[in-house]
Amino acid sequence: MALKIRILSPGKTKQHYLQEGIDDFLSRLSHYVSVEMVIVPAKIRKQNLPAEIILQKESEAFSKYLVRQNDLILLDAGGKLFSSEKFARFFEERMNSRISAIDFLIGGEWGLSDDLKSRADQMLSLSRMTFTHDLTRLILLEQIYRAFTILRGEPYHK
Repeated sequence: MALKIRILSPGKTKQHYLQEGIDDFLSRLSHYVSVEMVIVPAKIRKQNLPAEIILQKESEAFSKYLVRQNDLILLDAGGKLFSSEKFARFFEERMNSRISAIDFLIGGEWGLSDDLKSRADQMLSLSRMTFTHDLTRLILLEQIYRAFTILRGEPYHK
């Protein structure tokens, strides 16, 4: 059973140079694993809405795309930090345990709701710094690619 990865994120990537990088890593990853970008439509008019209402509406939008059987990993600055090698082992452990699909969820500008956090199997941090969700997509894809080259013993990660 082959592993499938989905990356769920709000709205489209705005900067073309980031989209080019995203497309590049999606192409590279196709040799190792199935990766799908799921862009959750950001149809929330955020002007004058309190953060908790925005988080609730985004949570509802994300929930429509989540698959209960998939391992749900939220990206959050307060999540677990991995080295690249430990991130590779993260994938290896899931493949060995017969987990067939992983959903990585990237929140919007206000982060992720407590509801989504309570549903997560794990929370992952790419850094203690905060990145835009557009940049987070690219960094996450690069780290997934790096993890799979580590697992294959290929030289990219050095």
